[in-house]
Amino acid sequence: MIREFPCVACPRGCTLRVEVREDGVLHVAGHRCPRGEAYAREELTDPKRVLATSVKVLGGTYPLVSVRTDRPMPKRLIPEIMRLVRSLGVPAPVALGQVLIPELLGTGARLLATRPVPSSEGNAGRAGQDQTPIEKG
Repeated sequence: MIREFPCVACPRGCTLRVEVREDGVLHVAGHRCPRGEAYAREELTDPKRVLATSVKVLGGTYPLVSVRTDRPMPKRLIPEIMRLVRSLGVPAPVALGQVLIPELLGTGARLLATRPVPSSEGNAGRAGQDQTPIEKG
């Protein structure tokens, strides 16, 4: 079987053609750099994605804060990570870049806030990176 998909390992966007057998990848073609071949093999064996979603904010001027992981993680773990993320409630204020979860299921990835959310109760102080604002709820 031959699979064809775009490479996202570099800005070139090569179209990768991968011949696949039951035992794994046999031949990768269409890549113009070594990263393309490595990406094709990874995409077929253990694909990884950066997760972008939102988390509830408690007492903030917005009900949600947008978040993302700081690195790609195995795609197979995303449903389990989303169950964890849906259980969170982060008290305001939330700072841009604030680490909301320092370690996601042994992946080494952190969950970061991608926007600030001030407190709705007269911003009593600045949201800082050193805060640990996670409450499950």
